[in-house]
Amino acid sequence: MYTRTDNPLHIVQEVIDNAADEALAGFARTLTVTVLADGGIEVEDDGRGIPVGIHPEEHAPVVELVFSRLHAGGKFDKADGGAYAFSGGLHGVGVSVTNALSTRLEVTIWRDAQAHDIAFEGGHLVQPLQVIGAVGKRKTGTRVRVWPDARYFDSAQIPMGQLAHVLRSKAVLLSGVTVKLINRKTGQEQNWCYENGLRGYLEQELEGAELLIPVFEGQQYAQADDDTFSQGEGAHWVVAWTTEGTVVRESYVNLIPTSAGGTHEAGLRDGLFTAVRNFAELHSLIPKGVKLLPEDVFARASFVLSAKVLDPQFQGQIKERLNSRDAVRLVSGYSRNALELYLHANVEQGKKLADSAIRQAQARARSAQRVEKRKSSGVAVLPGKLTDCESHDITRTELFLVEGDSAGGSAKMGRDKEFQAILPLRGKVLNSWEVDRDRLFANQEIHDISVAIGVDPHSVDSTPDLSGLRYGRICILSDADVDGSHIQVLLLTLFFRHFPKLIEAGHIYVARPPLFRVDIPAAGKRVARKVYCLDQGELDAVLEKISTESIRMESVSISRFKGLGEMSAEQLWDTTMNPDTRRLLPVSWGAEGLAPTLDMFTMLMGKGEAAQRRSWLEEKGNLADVDV
Repeated sequence: MYTRTDNPLHIVQEVIDNAADEALAGFARTLTVTVLADGGIEVEDDGRGIPVGIHPEEHAPVVELVFSRLHAGGKFDKADGGAYAFSGGLHGVGVSVTNALSTRLEVTIWRDAQAHDIAFEGGHLVQPLQVIGAVGKRKTGTRVRVWPDARYFDSAQIPMGQLAHVLRSKAVLLSGVTVKLINRKTGQEQNWCYENGLRGYLEQELEGAELLIPVFEGQQYAQADDDTFSQGEGAHWVVAWTTEGTVVRESYVNLIPTSAGGTHEAGLRDGLFTAVRNFAELHSLIPKGVKLLPEDVFARASFVLSAKVLDPQFQGQIKERLNSRDAVRLVSGYSRNALELYLHANVEQGKKLADSAIRQAQARARSAQRVEKRKSSGVAVLPGKLTDCESHDITRTELFLVEGDSAGGSAKMGRDKEFQAILPLRGKVLNSWEVDRDRLFANQEIHDISVAIGVDPHSVDSTPDLSGLRYGRICILSDADVDGSHIQVLLLTLFFRHFPKLIEAGHIYVARPPLFRVDIPAAGKRVARKVYCLDQGELDAVLEKISTESIRMESVSISRFKGLGEMSAEQLWDTTMNPDTRRLLPVSWGAEGLAPTLDMFTMLMGKGEAAQRRSWLEEKGNLADVDV
């Protein structure tokens, strides 16, 4: 839940992120990471040093709480002058996990002309905070030494290439800050300091590549009088369109690398697309019958994007993807205005960029026509309750299997009809685990699903014809309650038993609608906003964060959705169907492989396995999350 378990890099990265936040706040100029000879990692910065005073409520040193207590981070103060207005930390979880997954963690702090020491083993305090000597008043900072516990990771070795990449990216994003990597095992030392920041980094990565137009760089941040965004929120971007070769795409939020992208990348894509489309339409460059899409403009685009978001919402603690919905409008608005100004001031460059996008759109249209022609013969009559999409390009098309007709109605109104299709399902689908394939179509719902997706039922060891597949993503969309989970399981059973190649090829997904909506009133310069939460855990985290802001908790309204049918079309699109802001869970084989997954499904779904299910529930029942 909180970290990756393939190697300890992420728990070390949590410590590096804290040091980088000191630099981002303007208090540190040097960040040094040392790989110790005994396998430990040392991270040192020359910031202010973690506070060592006694917490007024917990009656323990602040530094002890930071490393041993969940949700005890110091980054909740977002008001003007807050120490970490734009930090990557959100819930105060990171270094607590680092401590818990390490055999030993030592912290040395220099502040207030004194040096302090504290140590933990296995997450438990073994050496209370103590003063170990005096230092000069100008000597400030923090040094953290970590020895990851090999029991929790597939490999105890930290990949040095990835560590170097993380550190170099910090140097890129923190112009003028020196970042060092010292390896005591090999005696090697690397130093990075980028005065040109993002631009110099991207040009170095694309060295030798032919550019379509000169590198486009821009940055904009909200001012104090901005009515929509908080002061300081915004983005810095560098974009290069190349004629061939691989593209480089990296994005960051408050210095946190977001390898899976997210809403800030979606905003950049939307902003650049809108600017190019508006320019092409103004100059009448788009041929009749050609429709530009964002991927046409973005196909040859390399970029480095660094966004600043006041309250970033990430998908999981490892923070690989940004989910903050406001980030789409934030980055899109700023990047669109900047590119439109650039294109209108450099018309010839604008025409080159527009021509490239138009060629991409024409090639895409020709490809889609070929696919449509191949599919046109021998297709069964589609089910009447299927609301199909306009596109036939399976790299874009999506089918939502929606629980209930009322939710199906909201989904139909809220969808993007160009590439999203809706198939409402009535009631619960048949448990098909022990149904013979030749009897499968006796069930109308299963018949409709098979005809809609264009693939016949098959076995795991067969080689089915997937050329008739009509949708690249088949998404199970059910209520966020127990009945919805049951429907998910029944549909997953159907796909695993009778359409396994769709799972193997990565076509099956589970949509995750929210269970709660939190209405937060306006406070200070922050406008009123809505926050959606998947479950009770997310709700608790959001409420805890709100409690640190200057908002009266009694003015906060919490709504619980009883089902998808209760959500408006706009809400369903915004939270569950919009590719930029939704949470979509891909379905794949179990980590143990196919055979154990088959055994598990047989035990859970088989008609003659009641005794085995009962013993399994008695053994594993305490792992279930019970919503009282």
